[in-house]
Amino acid sequence: MRIIPVSFLLMSVFLLANACRHTRSNTEKMDYSRLVWSDEFNYSGLPDTAKWGYDTGDGCPNLCGWGNNELQHYHAGRSENARVENGCLVIEAHREKTGTREYSSARMVSKHKGDWTYGRIVIRAKLPQGLGVWPAIWMLSTDWSYGGWPESGEIDIMENVGYMPDSVFGSIHTRRFNHIQGTQVTKGMYCNTLATAFHDYSIEWDAEKIDFFFDGQKYLTFHNRHEGPDAWPFDRDFHLILNIAVGGNWGGQKGVDTSIWPQRMLIDYVRVYRK
Repeated sequence: MRIIPVSFLLMSVFLLANACRHTRSNTEKMDYSRLVWSDEFNYSGLPDTAKWGYDTGDGCPNLCGWGNNELQHYHAGRSENARVENGCLVIEAHREKTGTREYSSARMVSKHKGDWTYGRIVIRAKLPQGLGVWPAIWMLSTDWSYGGWPESGEIDIMENVGYMPDSVFGSIHTRRFNHIQGTQVTKGMYCNTLATAFHDYSIEWDAEKIDFFFDGQKYLTFHNRHEGPDAWPFDRDFHLILNIAVGGNWGGQKGVDTSIWPQRMLIDYVRVYRK
């Protein structure tokens, strides 16, 4: 979940879904027919600890503000910030002082409980809205075998910032391709119902490429150039991260509206398929 510029190719997409539905999405492709991991959130209470853990705190001392000057403290096992209800995972950010931070939130991780090399990963979600929100659905290396960030890679399946409420972005970061050098690979999609309807955010990832989809429409492909891990560290296990950050270098670029909280991201399901 790194900083990316805002000059992107934007394309119009529309979807009428407006409620949690536990039916097979017509965007799920049949060539990825083997379901290997999922959470349908057909229960209530705290998220399933067999499938989810948490990143906690404010990132200090090494990455205060999680490397992006973010304003939230992440909690674990706290229903105010992460819970399952009405068939959805709810990740909720509040304006409340925690330690040195003015906001609380949750950062759910599947690390060591759901880790994959290759597959089709589908997350159906409804996003928060308002100036200062920074929700993300993304992936990091599980074992960091090629080194720290960005050497071991990052896959941003979906990022959104509150001052661009009708745009979502998919991105890739590696040692060669990253925002610090201005070489990251990024593209955006336009949709005016991100906070009012559920949409599918997905990737198809194999040894040759990573395709990014919004509601089944492919909008970005990152190819394996076969030039080593500096360009393609994506031959190792990665895990999922679901979170709402507050403010930060990108999310807070236009400020933070202190009157909009709490804000929530709803996750209808997470499904991982293999061919």
